[in-house]
Amino acid sequence: MGRGKLRIYLGAAPGVGKTYAMLSEAHRRIERGTDCVVGFVEHHNRPRTEVMLHGLELIERRELEYRDATFTEMDVDAILARRPAVALVDELAHTNVPGSRNAKRWQDVEELLQAGIDVVSTVNIQHLESLGDVVETITGVRQRETVPDEVARRADQIELVDMSPQALRRRMAHGNVYKPDKVDAALSNYFRPGNLTALRELALLWVADRVDEYLQEYRGEHNIRSTWQARERIVVGLTGGPEGRTLIRRAARLAEKGAGGEVLAVYIAASDGLTSASPKELAVQRTLVEDLGGTFHHVIGDNVPDALLEFARGVNATQIVLGVSRRRSWQSVFSPGVSATVARESGPDLDVHIVTHDEAAKGRGLPVARGARLGRSRIIWGWLTGIVGPALLTVLLSQVVPELGLANDMLLFLTFTVAAALLGGLLPALASAAFGSLLLNYYFTPPLHEFTISDPLNIVAIAIFVGVAVSVASVVDLAARRTHQAARLRAESEILSFLAGSVLRGENSLDALLERLRETFAMQSVVLLERTSDVDPWTTAASVGTSPVSRPEDADVDLPIGDNMALALTGRVLPAEDRRVLGAFAAQAAVVLDRQRLVDEAEKSRELAEANRIRTALLAAVSHDLRTPLAGIKASVSSLRSDDVDWSEEDKAELLEGIEDGADRLAALIGNLLDMSRLNTGTVVPLIRETDLDEVVPMALGGVPEDSVELDIPETLPMIAVDRGLLERAVANIVENAVKYSPDGQPVNVTASALHARVELRVVDRGPGVPDEAKDRIFEPFQRHGDAPRGAGVGLGLAVARGFTEAIGGTLTAEDTPGGGLTMVITLPIAGGTSPVTAELPTSAVT
Repeated sequence: MGRGKLRIYLGAAPGVGKTYAMLSEAHRRIERGTDCVVGFVEHHNRPRTEVMLHGLELIERRELEYRDATFTEMDVDAILARRPAVALVDELAHTNVPGSRNAKRWQDVEELLQAGIDVVSTVNIQHLESLGDVVETITGVRQRETVPDEVARRADQIELVDMSPQALRRRMAHGNVYKPDKVDAALSNYFRPGNLTALRELALLWVADRVDEYLQEYRGEHNIRSTWQARERIVVGLTGGPEGRTLIRRAARLAEKGAGGEVLAVYIAASDGLTSASPKELAVQRTLVEDLGGTFHHVIGDNVPDALLEFARGVNATQIVLGVSRRRSWQSVFSPGVSATVARESGPDLDVHIVTHDEAAKGRGLPVARGARLGRSRIIWGWLTGIVGPALLTVLLSQVVPELGLANDMLLFLTFTVAAALLGGLLPALASAAFGSLLLNYYFTPPLHEFTISDPLNIVAIAIFVGVAVSVASVVDLAARRTHQAARLRAESEILSFLAGSVLRGENSLDALLERLRETFAMQSVVLLERTSDVDPWTTAASVGTSPVSRPEDADVDLPIGDNMALALTGRVLPAEDRRVLGAFAAQAAVVLDRQRLVDEAEKSRELAEANRIRTALLAAVSHDLRTPLAGIKASVSSLRSDDVDWSEEDKAELLEGIEDGADRLAALIGNLLDMSRLNTGTVVPLIRETDLDEVVPMALGGVPEDSVELDIPETLPMIAVDRGLLERAVANIVENAVKYSPDGQPVNVTASALHARVELRVVDRGPGVPDEAKDRIFEPFQRHGDAPRGAGVGLGLAVARGFTEAIGGTLTAEDTPGGGLTMVITLPIAGGTSPVTAELPTSAVT
């Protein structure tokens, strides 16, 4: 049984028509004979959407009890038992009621897909996890319900349901989205034209990136190398010189001219990892291109123009930006340069921009270090210089200047031998020396045109020529090898310095290290494998690149790290001299992996230590603070049950009042302990809905005397998006704490005001106040400031209040009251883009 297919209708905001489009798709599939059912669809009392449900089979929802209320959720078991071909599941990012099969609806959908059932679902762009901070910056509203981007990206089909901001606002004004009494508030807050335009752009760009991923997969599967100019993608060729910053900025300006433009900066290094570029300058250019929204790539290739064009075509680039060559003008005689070669070979599908800069024609400074192996073109030039050069020189000397003299002829031939050594190494130089000596013997040593020498002195001269030629060629080749070794050692030292620096900087990104390794050696994939023993299978600790292997023996290069860990690389076989640097990378990868695990263990240890501290404090609280009201209750009950004393009605009333006070205090302490336990275990699941602040705060004042609080909550405040129960508990704890420390006759002031996209609730007392250094400490569990008497509480009230406030998306801070005292400030999010939530739909935003 195969996995089902997921189709997602993505929208920029509530009300664009995602659910309507999903239901229309269901009717089309039913007309084609597909077995389709409605697993969960919320029509939000929108008439046109509700009509679309007619004729569709509905799976009954499952009822759940939570906080003395009944909610309904999608019945996954019923859908699995029904086994339809297609299930409609609305609101993919929805948070299920506690007690449900899964915490999130997308997890329910994953079960259906695993069972082979196709799913059609909906989601808004603001509910994608990676865009939470961006959406909050735009709208001022933090989305509490999110779905991981990977879940949406794995969808087989994603269809954008688009609508212009003006059209959506007209739909709302006509009452097609929200009830009439909510339209004005929605249009003036979340659904402002600027907000909708920004959200629409986010949705379009996200879908465009997903389409680009599909395109890259298709091109790879069909081995398409030509450029498809679907979007502007600009490659910047860097040399590591100072002109790179100019090129990057120019490419960024070109990308800005077209929507969705992308900049990719690439540095081509030799296959042996050697470079004459400045690592500091490359680091600066990497930072610059990333600051401008582009990406930096380090590519290996002996032939720079070919490697650059191969990279550009591989990423489906449309333009290449290069700088005017820094070489001197006379150097163009020997080679046209990278810019000219790329422009000539780019073809009609790639535009090449050659940009002028201040470093043009000023020379490259230090010469480029010789590689470990000479390229094919250099070897060819070496042989041509060593063989063709002496032949042409023979023609020139015999026809133009025949009387130059044997000594001068030998010096000229020696020049070509040295040149052959510089270009092609030792073998072309030796061949040039042998060939030159034969030409000297045949054409310039009497008797001419014979391979004989009559004068013994000429024999000595020829022998000296051969000896000098061989010696010079050997010295030149040896110097080149030493230069290569020095350059390679320098490159290795730079890589090792980078690895050592990453240790000192405390960098813990294993994926970033493996990506650096992959780019350094131009590999297809890099995998760090490990196992617990020699007989256990290998598991992947981390991997980068495409098509990673699962066993070291399947890789092109594998390097053991200890007994039960290995580094596996695919792409090509590396030479033996690269193993040392590869070993350094492997050792660093093992260190980073161990560091990550140590950090995780340290975090767990910290959590255990914190839990132990709280447990110890809890035992101390139970041993005293909880026993105190119990002792009072026990004493009062024992007195009332005593037959020795005839209690008056007033005495009985006083004893009963003491029992009631003790029970209330005990209930409050136990309630705070339970709330703190829920916060520590992460089981607090807020049910966010729109509400008025003046409906919540008065309910929180039931535990304090009526004349101890002055309330000032304007009715004109905007609605807030909170969990009413959690907010009520938080306000109650704060007010009770303020009343406890306020002097007699000084009531606590509770006021509220709107500020931008937030509502601030202030609880002001005139008590002794709290010094600045203790303002954060008073929110820690089991902390009581100053000389608070024992039995006044276990020090959990403010900790619970802050925990509940943060759980509903707000903040709780302490400030000094002007004139003395303490002010507690609760900042809460204004409701925007949400509608009142009915009992069966606990959600923060309607999708």
